[in-house]
Amino acid sequence: MAIITEEEEETKTLIPPKKKVQNLKPESSNPKPQTQNPFPFWFYSTLIVSLATLIFISLSLFSSHNDPRSWFLSLPPDLRQHYSDGRTIKVQVNPDESPIEVFVAESGSIYTENVVIVHGLGLSSFGFKEVIQSLGSKGFHGVAIDLPGNGFSDKSMVVIGGGDREIGFVGRVKEVYGLIQEKGVFWAFDQMVETGDLPYEEIIKIQNSKRRSLKAIELGSEETARVLGQVIDTLGLAPVHLVLHDSALGLASNWVSENYPSVRSITLIDSSVSPALPLWVLNLPGVREVLLGFSFGFQKLVSLRCSKEMTLSEIEAHRILLKGRNGREAVVASLNKLNHSFDIGLWGNSDGISGIPMQVIWSREGSKEWSDEGQCVVKALPKAKFVTHSGSRWPQESKSGELADYISEFVSQLPRSTRRVTEEPIPENVQKVLEEAKTGGESGDHDHGHAHAGYTDAYGLGEEWTS
Repeated sequence: MAIITEEEEETKTLIPPKKKVQNLKPESSNPKPQTQNPFPFWFYSTLIVSLATLIFISLSLFSSHNDPRSWFLSLPPDLRQHYSDGRTIKVQVNPDESPIEVFVAESGSIYTENVVIVHGLGLSSFGFKEVIQSLGSKGFHGVAIDLPGNGFSDKSMVVIGGGDREIGFVGRVKEVYGLIQEKGVFWAFDQMVETGDLPYEEIIKIQNSKRRSLKAIELGSEETARVLGQVIDTLGLAPVHLVLHDSALGLASNWVSENYPSVRSITLIDSSVSPALPLWVLNLPGVREVLLGFSFGFQKLVSLRCSKEMTLSEIEAHRILLKGRNGREAVVASLNKLNHSFDIGLWGNSDGISGIPMQVIWSREGSKEWSDEGQCVVKALPKAKFVTHSGSRWPQESKSGELADYISEFVSQLPRSTRRVTEEPIPENVQKVLEEAKTGGESGDHDHGHAHAGYTDAYGLGEEWTS
C-alpha cells in the first residue's frame, strides 16, 4: 500500500508543473500586441504623402515656366522693363516652317548712322542695353537683336507631323481610339471587313500628320543670315555698322559675305569661333540641372570663363533667359551647327569684305592664351584697327561706356552713309485712280485732281531722303 501511495504523490507533484507550463504560453504571447508601435505606419504614410505633394508642386512649377505668360510675370523688373522697351518682328527662317518672332531693342534716332549689335550664343540684347543707350546719347541709332533661341526671341517652334516614331501599347490604343472617334466606328469596321485586319498603318499615318510638337530652333550661319536680312530690311537699316561679339562672327559671316554692299563697317568684340561660355556642359545630364537650376553654379561658371566684373543680378538675368522657354535646348542645338573650322583670315580678306573698314576690340585683362588669340586675329586682319579694353570676354555690361566710345569714335571717322530707299510697287487699283486723277487735272478739273493728291503721300511714293 505504501508503494501505491508514493506513485500517487509523484503523479500529483508532476501535474502542476505541466499546468504551469501551459499557462505560460498565453502569458508570453499576450505582450506582443501591447508592444506594437504605430509610429512606423504614420511615418511612412506621411513620407509618401509629402513626396507626392513635392512631385505635384514641382510639376506645377515646371509647367508654369513653360507657359510664356507665367514665365514673363516671374521675370525680374529689369528684364520686364527691357522687354517693354523693345519690339518683336516676324521673320521666316525656313520656307517650310511657320514664322517666328525676333526681339529687337533700339535707342537713338533712326535718321542717323545705324549700329547693329549681334550677340553670341547664350547671350542676348539685354547685355547690350547700356551700350545702345550710350550710342543713342552720342547721336547714333543703336540696335541690338536677340537671335532666335536666345533672349526674348522665340526659342522653339510648333511642328505639325511627328513623323514615324515608335510609340508604346498605350499610345497605340490612344491613336486607334482617337481616329475611330473622328472617323466613326463603322469606318474601322468597313476597313476590317475589306482587309480582314485593322488599318493600323493608315491610322498612324493620319495621326502623325496631325500631331503637334515643339522643336527647339537650331541656328546656324544660313539661318542667321536669313534672320539678319529680314530684320534689317523690315526696319530699313541698310547700310549698317555691324558689331559682332563672341561667337556672332561665325553666325553672321554668311550674311556679311552675301550683303557686303549693305555693311559700312565691322567691329569685332572678343570674337571667336567658340563661345566664351562652355555651352557643351549644358548638354550633360545632372550638370545642366545644377548650373541652370541654381544661381550659385551659374555664377561660378560665368565668373570663371566669361566675366569677373558682372554683378550677381546681371548674371542671374542671363541664367533666367538661358533657362526659360526651352532656351537651353535651342542654344545647345545651335552650338552643334557652328562652323568650328571657320577661317577668319580667309573670310576677312575675301573679295568685297576686304574693302569694309574693320575694328577689333580685344580684352587686355584676359588670360595669356586669350591675348595670344587676339594677336592671331590681328595678323589675320592686317587692315583692321586694333584696340584693347579693360574688361573680360563679356565686357558689354561692366565696360559698356568704354565699348560705346570705341564704336562711336570709329564710326564717326567714316563718311556718312547714304540711305537707299526702295519704292514699293503701286497696287493696280491705286494706279488706276492716279491715272484718272491725272487725266482729270489735265482737262481742267482741278478739284478732282486735288481730291486724290493724297494717295501718293499715303503710300510714301513722294518721300525719299538721303543722309
